[in-house]
Amino acid sequence: MPSSTPLSSPSLAEYLFLDLDGTLTDPSEGITRGVMYALERFGIHEKDPRRLYPFIGPPLYDSFMRHYGFDLPSAYKAIEYFQEYYGQQGMYENVPYPGIRELLYAWQAEGRKLVLATSKPEVFAVRILERFDMAGAFLLMAGGDVEEKRVEKQLVIGYAMEKLGLSHGEGCVMIGDRKFDVLGAGVHGIPALGVLYGFGSREELSEAGASWLAQSVEELGSLMRR
Repeated sequence: MPSSTPLSSPSLAEYLFLDLDGTLTDPSEGITRGVMYALERFGIHEKDPRRLYPFIGPPLYDSFMRHYGFDLPSAYKAIEYFQEYYGQQGMYENVPYPGIRELLYAWQAEGRKLVLATSKPEVFAVRILERFDMAGAFLLMAGGDVEEKRVEKQLVIGYAMEKLGLSHGEGCVMIGDRKFDVLGAGVHGIPALGVLYGFGSREELSEAGASWLAQSVEELGSLMRR
């Protein structure tokens, strides 16, 4: 694992890598409906959207295989169905967390460099942030690809770092709600701040190695205050 000088506080970071789903927006309605739509195409009738919350965060192909026993070709076909729904409707069923937009622009005004790092296909992520007037706060918006080849968080972060010309994680922090954010950042020597208002538990984030935890958007702002 790459090493870098550890931050004594996340507020000292110059580059803020930010997850999207569960960190900036609540995507549960759009994602669960999209998964339901995909499952229906395979004759699987899932009525309880809460059973599909584990799909929020990890790569979709992994979730279809893990939770419904799909083989890899079927999982990728299910992703095509999911994206069919998501591109038409699901992406617009996101809800920004109260106060997050204002926080992003406050950080930008302080001179911090905001970098989106999401496993969601970049084309969808950009449109979501534009819809909610958050795109302007970001120096770079990096996401996965539609083919689901660049979806693991460490690959997305590496892709973003390459675009930014960063060779190490010094002066960076990753902010996200799932273990995938923490572990993916750790591959690049980037410490992580876990948010507990999303879809990951305190136990999950702590076990993954999150250096700091924020219970709410307000607490996130306090931890990052200089």
